[in-house]
Amino acid sequence: MGIRRLNHAVLYVRDVERSIAFYRDVLGFRVVHRLPSAAFLRAAESDNDHDLGLFALGADAAPSPAGKGAVGLYHLAWAVGTLAELAEHATRLREAGALVGASDHVTTKALYAKDPDGLEFEVSWLVPLDRVTEAMRGKLAVAPLDLEAEIEHWGADLVGMA
Repeated sequence: MGIRRLNHAVLYVRDVERSIAFYRDVLGFRVVHRLPSAAFLRAAESDNDHDLGLFALGADAAPSPAGKGAVGLYHLAWAVGTLAELAEHATRLREAGALVGASDHVTTKALYAKDPDGLEFEVSWLVPLDRVTEAMRGKLAVAPLDLEAEIEHWGADLVGMA
């Protein structure tokens, strides 16, 4: 009995149209099913029926209290294939005013951003398993991400773990 992967996530948002525009224009998702107050989106390279569900609560919905004295989801993380793609996402997120951080976690190179409702997510590149050394295994670190140095070290087009 094993779990294979995350099939999809569902988010409550204030405005479905605004959220569709963000996830489509900034992250490359596309709408695959649409209802009056909900939408189901698929990531560009996904084979899922949908990866993200968006359900409208309305403009007066309060922000999520998760992590501010309340339990809840911290963030979702989506993986990209190459560091070149991660760099492209960094540019798009920065231009959208959504990028809030970037970290080097040794085997994971991560961008952190927030959607229009302030819900945090991660876009990351994972070092391919055959390139992970013993020194890297089990090492927990949070260091600033130098994306240019990572591209110089690993190459722009090395495909990371899925």
